[in-house]
Amino acid sequence: MANAYTNRKLSARYPTDLPAWKKLEKHFGDDMRERQLRDLFLRDKKRAQKLKLQAGDLALDYSKNHLNSTTTKLLAQLAKQADVPAAIEAMFAGDEINKTEGRSVLHVALRAKIADSVAHDTPGITEVWEVLTKMESFVEDVHSGRIKGSTGKRLTDIVNIGIGGSDLGPVMASRALRTYWKEDMRFHSVSNVDGTQLADLTRELDAETTLFVICSKTFTTLETMTNARAARAWVVEQLDEVAVQYHFVAASTNHEAMDEFGIRTDFRFGFWNWVGGRYSLWSAVGLSLALVVGMDVFKAVLSGGRRMDLHFRQAPLGENMPVLLALIGIWYNNFFSAKSQAILPYDNRLDRFPAYLQQLQMESSGKSVRMDGKKVRCDTGMVIWGEAGNNAQHSFYQLLHQGTRLVPVDFLLSESSDLATANCEAQAEALMAGTTDEDIEPHRVHAGNKPSNTIHYENLTPEVLGQLIALYEHKVFAEGVIWGINSFDQWGVELGKKLAAARLP
Repeated sequence: MANAYTNRKLSARYPTDLPAWKKLEKHFGDDMRERQLRDLFLRDKKRAQKLKLQAGDLALDYSKNHLNSTTTKLLAQLAKQADVPAAIEAMFAGDEINKTEGRSVLHVALRAKIADSVAHDTPGITEVWEVLTKMESFVEDVHSGRIKGSTGKRLTDIVNIGIGGSDLGPVMASRALRTYWKEDMRFHSVSNVDGTQLADLTRELDAETTLFVICSKTFTTLETMTNARAARAWVVEQLDEVAVQYHFVAASTNHEAMDEFGIRTDFRFGFWNWVGGRYSLWSAVGLSLALVVGMDVFKAVLSGGRRMDLHFRQAPLGENMPVLLALIGIWYNNFFSAKSQAILPYDNRLDRFPAYLQQLQMESSGKSVRMDGKKVRCDTGMVIWGEAGNNAQHSFYQLLHQGTRLVPVDFLLSESSDLATANCEAQAEALMAGTTDEDIEPHRVHAGNKPSNTIHYENLTPEVLGQLIALYEHKVFAEGVIWGINSFDQWGVELGKKLAAARLP
């Protein structure tokens, strides 16, 4: 049943019309526009301890932001007035909050337990656990050798063929969980359509030990199917036509197309239209990851996502980590006029996490029209970019420290390395405090006053990875609710695809 959020009339709910937004505008102009971060710390010696928040295994330090108690109070009021709590419940209830496509949004159901009561009445929900069970059996059979290649050899090289979320998710997670790879199992990916990626990869692969996982809900995605057909041709050339049914598995719902391709019925894994591509790692799209790390590790990632779901659904607005990150993002985007945000993990295994968040946030929030079809009245998504922290220090940190643009930063810090911790904390301190020596040469001056969040965790376990991904998923959703946009469609990527198809010979 739709709740007040899904039934509301957006025409009267521009965020710029909300009382809290107007108060934030005044507060920004009167109190915070010229306020120095270092002064906030001088005025409150316990600021660093006060502005911290724990959610599961993640600890958020948001003390190095242009915030005081009035700011956080008004931001929480903004979330309440924009009906964020009702929107959260609407999503978990299975309401069709993706109005432009007429769909529910239920990636949260992929990591829920039955007892969580997530949208049990939505078609397909009961199939979630069936697909997970089928995935588990398949993974175990591959690892044990019960499922072999066409010549009887074990399948040890897993190649994910996808594009967008069907590529970025498995690639990012496989790199993040590199230490959890099963012995002799190797992960590869093919996404680009120019052919070079597959050509380079096949030089090092043995067709007899290679299993391709094709991820395409419709089994028609141009880039994915071009690469899949090229991989099929290579397998047939190296082995024979019969080998196709031993060396290809698919996450798709188009059975007619899979029949034509030669995918065995027991090598098919379905998913649902209420799972968007950039939210699909939790589904059968994660099969390639599960094959490499094992189903126990994959389930631990799901468990971490669920843990953040419970926090997002239950925590008060002022203590809700995804909502707080969303509000801080809106504060810089819409009041400080920041145009971009940097994601800087001080954990090299998260080197593809900035790219993953780039798609998640820019595809979700890159909208200029609200769900009711009217133009927005404020800026929406920022440009997301980043790199692993230590490498980034020797490339673009120059702009962060001494450039003219305000770039809010999210640092992601594993505390397993003393050197990484020292570097990350030093960079956050330098961005905030800068230099105060009046005698310093002008080109050595660091103005400081540059904001950042730091998200701490002890080690990058599968559970922590799941929490990090879900944290940003929910952050993006909360932002979209406040702006009144649909965070779950992506019509902006379709026009170029159609024009490209028309240009093909």
